[in-house]
Amino acid sequence: MPDDNLTSSPEIGRSLTVRGIKVNYHDRGNGPPVLLIHGSGPGVTAWANWRLTIPVLEEQCRVIAPDMAGFGYTDSPHEVTCSSVDWSNQLLGLLDAIDIETVSIVGNSFGGSIALEFAKRNPHRCDKLVLMGAVGTPFHITAGLESVWGYTPSHENMRELLKVFVANEDLVSEDLVEMRYRASIRPGVQERFARLFPAPRQRWVDALSQTPADLATIKQPILLIHGKQDKVIPFAASESLSTLLPNASLLPIDQCGHWVQIEQAEVFSQALLDFLTQSDDAGAKQ
Repeated sequence: MPDDNLTSSPEIGRSLTVRGIKVNYHDRGNGPPVLLIHGSGPGVTAWANWRLTIPVLEEQCRVIAPDMAGFGYTDSPHEVTCSSVDWSNQLLGLLDAIDIETVSIVGNSFGGSIALEFAKRNPHRCDKLVLMGAVGTPFHITAGLESVWGYTPSHENMRELLKVFVANEDLVSEDLVEMRYRASIRPGVQERFARLFPAPRQRWVDALSQTPADLATIKQPILLIHGKQDKVIPFAASESLSTLLPNASLLPIDQCGHWVQIEQAEVFSQALLDFLTQSDDAGAKQ
């Protein structure tokens, strides 16, 4: 059974060992279950990624938000490498352990690729998908994504990196820089992060992508959300997914970069609620 973690840090929720991995996850609210999968930035945690989204969703849904293996406060006894299959299996084990049979999934960037892998491998366990600035089809790696995966810790590097995530650089406050920098230098964090996406990094974009044939098998209703000014994952990646996924629609967000859930938090949360609570027929591609 899961145990609540008594720490006062908002980034640490409950703890549960899944397939040998001690998973840190948040389990909040009541209603239809929604699984949130964070992105792959340095020092990221589920809470840091979804801190503005969880309080809105938990009013109508049961929200499950884990730190993926290799990230945050989730601990693994073995070295974690870039494997969408392994990350998908982590999620399956977590859902089994907390007795959730079917779930809707919201995946951010890297998390979108894991959501697609999960839906492909476990179609009967997945209801709807929301993919935000997602990796899912091959593209030439951007300078922005190179800077994310190639980050080395310093205040200045973190400041410049955070500017990559947004269209409005005024959002990059010194408090935010300090918070994310401190998260990136916790013991072991940078070492784990550097092992996940070593150069040459184009291979990890390709490894996190699905083939057109596999995408065609994913029949769930899907909402693609993407900032038009995204410098990390090109907007064209979601345009491509919208043509390859049988039941997908694309919602562009203007004046917005990669952090839609932060830069346009109200728009993003409302789009989530509208999509997750509508009937399946209403979500179908016209």
